[in-house]
Amino acid sequence: MDVSLALRGFVIGLAIAAPVGPIGVLCIRRTLADGRAVGFVSGLGAASADAVYGSIAAFGLTAVSGMLIAYQFWLRLVGGLFLLYLGVRTFHAPVIDRPAAAPARGLLGAYGSTLALTLTNPMTILSFAAVFAGLGIVQSQVDYRQAATMVAGVFVGSASWWLALSFGVGLLRSRLGPTAFRWINRLSGAVIFAFGLAALASLLFPSA
Repeated sequence: MDVSLALRGFVIGLAIAAPVGPIGVLCIRRTLADGRAVGFVSGLGAASADAVYGSIAAFGLTAVSGMLIAYQFWLRLVGGLFLLYLGVRTFHAPVIDRPAAAPARGLLGAYGSTLALTLTNPMTILSFAAVFAGLGIVQSQVDYRQAATMVAGVFVGSASWWLALSFGVGLLRSRLGPTAFRWINRLSGAVIFAFGLAALASLLFPSA
């Protein structure tokens, strides 16, 4: 394995995951409400989606990326509507003082929801393609071992961010009471809803 290539992939994955967006807000809220495991598994869903789009860019799957970009309007529409739904659901979520450990079904749902939500943003492919091209990874003759190493680094970097975030936020969980959780639900729901409105607005006003 090319360690330097894996390290570059790690940094790329970390950089793409770190900016706070709807997924970040959702993972923070889930960590506070349901525990570190749910928050981390939610983040793994986003990391998996990053790895999928990174693979498409790194392996030069132009047919797949072209199809996703061609249908980006509908994908982003679904993503925007899903954010609105999550925002409303989070805003009205009941406050549980000491929730029990999440069952496997709950963890699977947390993973699947963030995976699907992240996959509704196919423009991520262009971000990966631009970065990989700048690093000389995307070439006419794809080196599959190099591409796989880079994608593995991206996944580990992204997953590491979500692990650090869920662990750090989890430290605050025991210090918060029902009133704080109620306001966290309302604030998180409002922010996620706003991201959904922004996503839908970008479809109506693409140049804005």
